[in-house]
Amino acid sequence: MNTECIFCKIAGKEIPTEIVFENEDVVAFNDLNPKAPVHVLFIPKKHIATLNDLSDDDLDMVGKIFSAIKDVAAEKGISGGGYRVVANCNKDAGQEVFHVHFHLLGGRALTWPPG
Repeated sequence: MNTECIFCKIAGKEIPTEIVFENEDVVAFNDLNPKAPVHVLFIPKKHIATLNDLSDDDLDMVGKIFSAIKDVAAEKGISGGGYRVVANCNKDAGQEVFHVHFHLLGGRALTWPPG
């Protein structure tokens, strides 16, 4: 855990937020600045700064994140109509918090390209 990282603080329950999913490796919570009717962030409890920093040891955890995304999309009622999963890597891609995270977006038609 990184003591300066806001997502580590959320995972460690130091910052209250509306958790929509949690298991031993993953925490998911509603985005505070949603870009769609459903906008949930999925983070590993382990601090990993960017996708570039993932190791082979993290592959199981990434699979658990995508399993959680699938389950939450169904729970939120967006799996049938469709949803998008986004991960930004580094500043030029729009990564603002340097803790690996995945955005689940849905609940409306999403346009392409995103920007």
